[in-house]
Amino acid sequence: MAKEDNKIYDWQECSDFDIEKTRELYREYVNPGQVDLIGSFGFGKTLMKSAEGVYIYTDDGRNILDFTGGIGVLNHGHNHPRILAARRAFMEEKRAEVHKNFLSKYIAGLSHNIGMLLPDGLEMSYFCNSGAEAVEGAVKLAYKYHGGARAHILHADISFHGKLLGAAGLTGSPELHFSFPTIPNRSAFRYNDIESIKKLVSKLRKEEGASDIYAIIIEPFNASSLRSCSGAFLRELRKICTKEDIALIFDEVYTGWAKTGKLFYFMHDNVIPDILCYAKSFGGGKASISGYTSKKEIFNRAYGTLNDATLHSTTYNGFGEECITAIEAINIILDDDYVDHAARIFERINSGLLKLQEKHPDFIKEVRGAGALNGLILSDEINVALKAAISFIPGSFFKGESFLAKLVTSSVISELYNSHNILTFFGSNVEVPLIISPSLIVTDEQIDYFLDSLDKTLSEGKLKLIMKFAKEKFMG
Repeated sequence: MAKEDNKIYDWQECSDFDIEKTRELYREYVNPGQVDLIGSFGFGKTLMKSAEGVYIYTDDGRNILDFTGGIGVLNHGHNHPRILAARRAFMEEKRAEVHKNFLSKYIAGLSHNIGMLLPDGLEMSYFCNSGAEAVEGAVKLAYKYHGGARAHILHADISFHGKLLGAAGLTGSPELHFSFPTIPNRSAFRYNDIESIKKLVSKLRKEEGASDIYAIIIEPFNASSLRSCSGAFLRELRKICTKEDIALIFDEVYTGWAKTGKLFYFMHDNVIPDILCYAKSFGGGKASISGYTSKKEIFNRAYGTLNDATLHSTTYNGFGEECITAIEAINIILDDDYVDHAARIFERINSGLLKLQEKHPDFIKEVRGAGALNGLILSDEINVALKAAISFIPGSFFKGESFLAKLVTSSVISELYNSHNILTFFGSNVEVPLIISPSLIVTDEQIDYFLDSLDKTLSEGKLKLIMKFAKEKFMG
């Protein structure tokens, strides 16, 4: 693509791009593989025009019911009016965003509010921009807490902690199939298996017998597989970490802020971590902000002195508008009782999915979930003739161990979008669940419409759905 006379667009001109122009610029300046991946589905053939509540409005005039919840970002829905009003007022008053020579009243207020909501000494907070940044900050804090005297960190074999070099090394997911350099001395334990942790804790010791592990990181609820840790597992893990003075890090980047029927998933079993990571809906769907909150004794030993106060910092730490957005987002969660909303959503969606499993036992293998984060493990069993035919499908997206699971789940996602104007997605871990994760403002009527549409989709049968999807993907 030749450069267009060194054309520089303004944002209004970008708003007028059609799908062909956008795809062209993506291939030239962003990522051609991303065009091919998203182009596998109907939503890769149009563009978003606007969004409000649980709906996305597209350039081709469709109203799409968003049952992805922004993949964790939109507990409040799209463009919540209170969040828009707070950001508008902040801008109109020309409030100062960030300056390292001044203390921030917004960092102070946000940190205080979080400290009031979290239990048992979780009081010291640091704010950054992404979930992976929060994870790496938490790991760095745990390492510094031990003064660099311990060498090892443990993580689960089923996990997703991010795609930065350090966070990716702690992620157990086939989605990250390339081996990058990362932090050293990592060991994986089996998810929700306390005996595999005990073996590693017993093994990784110094000559004098003291533990050589500085942190254990885990997602109490793993969103990409819809698997959760049992209360018994978490309680025993807490005992081990307390006894060995190992920093216990809970990653609730996806599951935090009322998503699973509690403010954070760990509150279901009241097992308290030493460091908690969060992001996604923390920014109310409008701000790029994440954070981690630590027990005071850990944070102060690591960074609480004049000499160590700036050992961990970022340019955009505590950006003003991001902080006030998070403050307002938390207050909406409390004022509108999003925790109760999530519990209500679970009752309606889970019962509906279980009924569909009874109706379509050859299609639905398992129903999983908590709160507004639910999903299905679909059967990938297909007849021999179809299996032979689809083995010739070109491209790498549907190859590998999860080929059939991706194909079946993708065909359901495609049909829900094309025929029912519903947006869903799948998880990319050991299994490939169809994830159903609406915003916490979703209504009973919208849930019922989704369940009815899913019923109609599954009633089409695997063969018909796969053939429809293959035709769309490979024949335009």
